[in-house]
Amino acid sequence: MQLLDSRAHTQLIGASKREAFHLELQDNYDSPGENEVFRNWLEGGPQDDYAWFQGWLSTVRNLTKRGAVMRRVRVVTVPHTDYIRWELELARLNAEAGERIGYVPRHLVDVDRLTTFDWWLLDDRTVTFTVFKPSGQIAGSVATEDPRIVSYCQEVRDYVWTAAVPYADYVALPTR
Repeated sequence: MQLLDSRAHTQLIGASKREAFHLELQDNYDSPGENEVFRNWLEGGPQDDYAWFQGWLSTVRNLTKRGAVMRRVRVVTVPHTDYIRWELELARLNAEAGERIGYVPRHLVDVDRLTTFDWWLLDDRTVTFTVFKPSGQIAGSVATEDPRIVSYCQEVRDYVWTAAVPYADYVALPTR
């Protein structure tokens, strides 16, 4: 397997023909491109125009305008970490761009049916796993088309998507 940098990984996702599905399992992420913006949000500073996020939102828009589907499930611990609360705000932008996002409180799923790592399933053919450095920082991703891994990720996708609460309904819940 070859380590893909963020740009190559985004291009691979954007090239999906039918579906790009993402499973997120972490309650905190250390992503160099987001850290400063996240710290600013934590400190209650003025929010920018999300210029740093526009490249990703363009990828989502382009993919969904072509008729492909982008879905994401976030398995989250309740109560939420600050990072998840921030992501809930950002998810509005993803949803407006055409992404379908669901949330699953971790205590409501059988964690033994999940994977350990975050991943993308692209067109039911390719799985890319997020690679983390020992410090927790995202290092990139690796891709595989191994049919056993693809099949397993399909099963996990179907399980978590069925359990997920759609973003709009999730943010409307009185206690999350």
